[in-house]
Amino acid sequence: MKNFLFSVFFSFSTFIFLIEAKNIEGNFKKGKELFKQNCTSCHSLDLEKKMIGPALYGVTEKRNREWLHKWIIDNKSLRNSGDKEAISIYKEYGNVEMNSFPKLSEQQIDDILSFIKKPKQDNKQEQENKQEFHNNLELEKNKFLIKIIFFGLFIISTILFWILYKVYILTHLLSNDFIFTEKKKKNFWILSYLFLYKFLGYKKKNWYFLSSFIGFFFILGIYGIWIFLMEIDVNKGYKPEQPIYFSHKIHSGINGIDCQYCHSSAKYSKVSGIPSANICMNCHITINEYKGNYIEKGKSRDEYNKEIQKIYDSVGWNPELREFSKKTHPIQWIRIHNMPDFVYFDHSQHIITGEKMIKKSKKVDLSCNACHGKVQDMDQVEMANSFTMEWCISCHKNTEIDTENQYYKEYFPNFIKKRKERKITVDMIGGLECAKCHY
Repeated sequence: MKNFLFSVFFSFSTFIFLIEAKNIEGNFKKGKELFKQNCTSCHSLDLEKKMIGPALYGVTEKRNREWLHKWIIDNKSLRNSGDKEAISIYKEYGNVEMNSFPKLSEQQIDDILSFIKKPKQDNKQEQENKQEFHNNLELEKNKFLIKIIFFGLFIISTILFWILYKVYILTHLLSNDFIFTEKKKKNFWILSYLFLYKFLGYKKKNWYFLSSFIGFFFILGIYGIWIFLMEIDVNKGYKPEQPIYFSHKIHSGINGIDCQYCHSSAKYSKVSGIPSANICMNCHITINEYKGNYIEKGKSRDEYNKEIQKIYDSVGWNPELREFSKKTHPIQWIRIHNMPDFVYFDHSQHIITGEKMIKKSKKVDLSCNACHGKVQDMDQVEMANSFTMEWCISCHKNTEIDTENQYYKEYFPNFIKKRKERKITVDMIGGLECAKCHY
């Protein structure tokens, strides 16, 4: 009888527990975004890997909704209430206290739990993306094969043409009609000289015409040389391969990471700075695999994952043991944008003082895009503009100043009052003075 009652009680409690678990109703997509924002510093987005915190897949089946809500909102209070499970988890993970999230609403927590409950809901999209990638890869292979065939045919045609030409020369040599003697060479130059005189005659104007013609092409040649010299070290389109492949499109474009999160010194100093690998590790300490839907043409998910491993190698991070070693390997980035030593350029002045009007003048959403192009759309960063003196002067002549900016109010109060509503461009306040950039 006792066993029967125990079985009934156990079945009833299990039924109630399953009802509790099924009561979790939330938005999967919103839950995924909330999980990324709040949970990925300690828990893997994969949900099946243990990191600082436990693997969360299946947690909605182990514990009911009410308990999970209490744990997420304020796990400390739950432990202080004497909850055995809460205390057990706390001890299991070395007495490291989980962050509390009192600002999350019940619906937001349900959204997160909904994502944890059905993490593989977007597997279909993942498979479609993989299939599309493999199809594109196959297409690229076929295109490459066609190019190889055409190149091979071109080489064979060239060799055949060369053989036919040699046969032609040989046949003429055997017939003694193609032998050049010294006498024939002299006759060739004499005939050329006579032909020139016959064509031009003995009139001076004809020779003047020829001289003018030659002079024109001579001047044109000098102009071409001048243009060539002016293009030296103008590296528009320069796109070097970096030691670690880093897609700005994935980080800045798709994931919306602000430029100044990585290039934090751009707003307050002369240089924008190259971020250290520690900045990368702020995110990649928990993101050890690329799980995004976007894959660049010609790349694969495995290639992205290998690049993440390179970051770990540079800082000496062991993702399995989750600890740092003393074996570090600094990343030797290749600089793309580099002003000559005799040019002074201040990022902070352009970002803080000129941001508003630069955006208006260049019609861009970010002031960075005015000079560096749409970096958020670039997989591999390249130099988008020429960065010549002419290019800078042209910008100063066409970009207005923000008369409401405190800097201009402080340094050019009288000039602004005199101009009133009229257009004031940077060149009018000394933007073309040599000493502004060269001193």
